Amino acid sequence: MSVKADKKRLSQAHTLTEMRRELKLNEMVTVYQEYEDNEEHSKRYIYCALIPSDKIQDTLAHSDWDLTFYRGMPGGITYHKQGELQREYLRYGVDNGVEPLIINREFYRLREEYSEISEEFRLFHKLYHDKKTDEYLKIDEVGNEEAVAIVKSDHIQIRLKEIRQFLAVKEMYLAIQFIFSETSLHSLEELELQAGDENKRDGLMCWLHRYGNHDGIDNCQTFSYLVGKRLVEPLPKAKSGFWPFAEETEGKFEEFIIDVDKNGDEIIYTSNPDELKTPADPENIRSVDNDAPSYLTPVHFSKKVLDKYYQERRKYSVEDSILRCGSLWGVFIDNHHEDRVCAWLGDLGRDLPYSEQQYWRQHNIPPTGGISKTYFDRQLRAQFTNSDMPEHIFKQSYRNLQKVSQENLGEQWLLPLNTADTYHLQGMRIPATDEQHDFDEVVLSLTKVLIDSLNEAYLKKMIPNEKREEFKDKRGIALLEAVLHLNGIEGANGHVDFLRKLQSLRSSGSAHRKGSKYKKIAKHFNIENQSLRDVFTEILNSATNVLDFFITLVKSGRIREIVEKNQMEAGYAAMGEMIGIANSGATDGSVNHDEVIYELQSKT
Repeated sequence: MSVKADKKRLSQAHTLTEMRRELKLNEMVTVYQEYEDNEEHSKRYIYCALIPSDKIQDTLAHSDWDLTFYRGMPGGITYHKQGELQREYLRYGVDNGVEPLIINREFYRLREEYSEISEEFRLFHKLYHDKKTDEYLKIDEVGNEEAVAIVKSDHIQIRLKEIRQFLAVKEMYLAIQFIFSETSLHSLEELELQAGDENKRDGLMCWLHRYGNHDGIDNCQTFSYLVGKRLVEPLPKAKSGFWPFAEETEGKFEEFIIDVDKNGDEIIYTSNPDELKTPADPENIRSVDNDAPSYLTPVHFSKKVLDKYYQERRKYSVEDSILRCGSLWGVFIDNHHEDRVCAWLGDLGRDLPYSEQQYWRQHNIPPTGGISKTYFDRQLRAQFTNSDMPEHIFKQSYRNLQKVSQENLGEQWLLPLNTADTYHLQGMRIPATDEQHDFDEVVLSLTKVLIDSLNEAYLKKMIPNEKREEFKDKRGIALLEAVLHLNGIEGANGHVDFLRKLQSLRSSGSAHRKGSKYKKIAKHFNIENQSLRDVFTEILNSATNVLDFFITLVKSGRIREIVEKNQMEAGYAAMGEMIGIANSGATDGSVNHDEVIYELQSKT
């Protein structure tokens, strides 16, 4: 570089400007960095420490670091008191109250070193570590996730808001400690610089800037060394977001359409439970407006309101009469209608976060009819009532099959979905629209649950021993059909035929480009003459019938009898084979029964 460029670089003016600038609450702040660039002759080191509030003036009195790399670990000290040796444990290895935010871990060069964020900080904010991206995610009360910390081997950043919230409750300041080093091939004389130190302090920042002779190390003649710290103050405790210090915020409540007046205008009212009449307060002790509607006023929504939750199945769960977001929140819903979803006005305000209330308001429609009989019986009569919605009935039959399979077979007739595939069952529903994409998606999911999950290993146990070679290559529906036919299971033909047509619909429509094969199978399902929603309703009803057939078959004990019989016959065959082998190889005609049993067990 030129003399002019090097002189500017060694002045570290740009670095000082960067370190002194105003930090925004929502920005990611570097709390750890180790950077060396030999080509540019630059080095950057940043490491943070937590300083007790009553030690601020002490730490700003000097530019030296209060805590260095690879410190902040448990340690101890010994000292004499009144002539006796005292031993004391130090949680962070120092006795001045300073704590680390980043902990450097090293393992005697036998294992790879790494750096991690303080466990207390992670627990304070309930951060989830995404190991794939090495990001720490914070989940808010609504269920939204934000990356508030990014960890790399030589660079760690944390969002300032979370740092200052943590500092508020800890009653500490963050010290961003830094060392920036620059070297030059030019001499001090050429750069018109003088060797020496300059100490400065400006508010919550102090630093030492030094010029010196580098004595030709790495061919460099001059160095510039900047060391210091910048303190970041905590937020007020009321802004910490941490109970019991955080201030209580006044709740917000959306207004919803609850009726239409005689002129056709929509009537809206707040969902604030405190402003609604309740059966539990017949005397109106709460002094609610006499014209206020009941807490149990039904509010109607387009069925599309649930699409958002079906699309994010890892986060949300849409169940029979309830919508959940993990364990954060849940609201009772009447999802027993073909064209809409209902909920009580008071439940919307009490159970949904305000941002979710705003989302639901976008899908709010004037009331058309009342709540379903199922919801009425459950909510107002406290009666147990089965749902009559096809998706709910299907899922209940699926759960029943899982239960009776385990009880009667000791295995599952349909293999449980792995974690990556559970969304196929969770999202099983009659689509809210007639979009082809939605139809293809649920058809694909249904085949995953009903056909791809057939327990082929168990089905093969139902094949008689003498037929196993003949049917060894059969899979899926063909294998199911074979074992049911071989064992004389009646009533299976219609169900097997449905499964074949469902598989064809999936293969020609959902999994591949739609062509002549799709047109042919579409004709069977009468797709051209009715809505896709109605088509899938019929498909789902047929799928439930298949599940119920399996349940009846499993509960009858017939399957278990067939499997046990085949295993016994296979055992006898293996025993005969082993005895023959043993007889032919033993000169005294004796049989080694232990060997026979071992061989028998290994074959069966």
